Amino acid sequence: MDIVQMGAQLLSQKLGLQIDEATIRSALSTLLGDGQGNVDLAGLASKMASSGELGNIVNSWLGDGANSPISAESLTGLMGEGPMADFAGSIGTDTGTAANGLAEVLPQLMDQSSSGGALLESVGGLGGLMGAAKSLLS
Repeated sequence: MDIVQMGAQLLSQKLGLQIDEATIRSALSTLLGDGQGNVDLAGLASKMASSGELGNIVNSWLGDGANSPISAESLTGLMGEGPMADFAGSIGTDTGTAANGLAEVLPQLMDQSSSGGALLESVGGLGGLMGAAKSLLS
């Protein structure tokens, strides 16, 4: 199962949405994507690492320990209110509900995709993640 499919299933279950998986997949790809229909978790991790307190949260998701929670408000701030509202509208719910659901699902997606720290290694470890985050700010 690919990460977008897993995210679509988890989000659909969490929110109790009765919409097709393809719609949720498309919405997730748009919100978290690389512009080519893929979810860019490494890019999201870099973005989180560059935003202060979210760096510790994403580090917990990438490691093997317990996943720290992220608030819906922090997630909306990270993604932007417009993109989060577009995401919510495309799955047929309000922004708050979509952000809450995504805040519950995203740590699981990141954790599953980084089993054993594989995602963290793909960006060059924590140092590479921080370097990528710094380059985003330059």
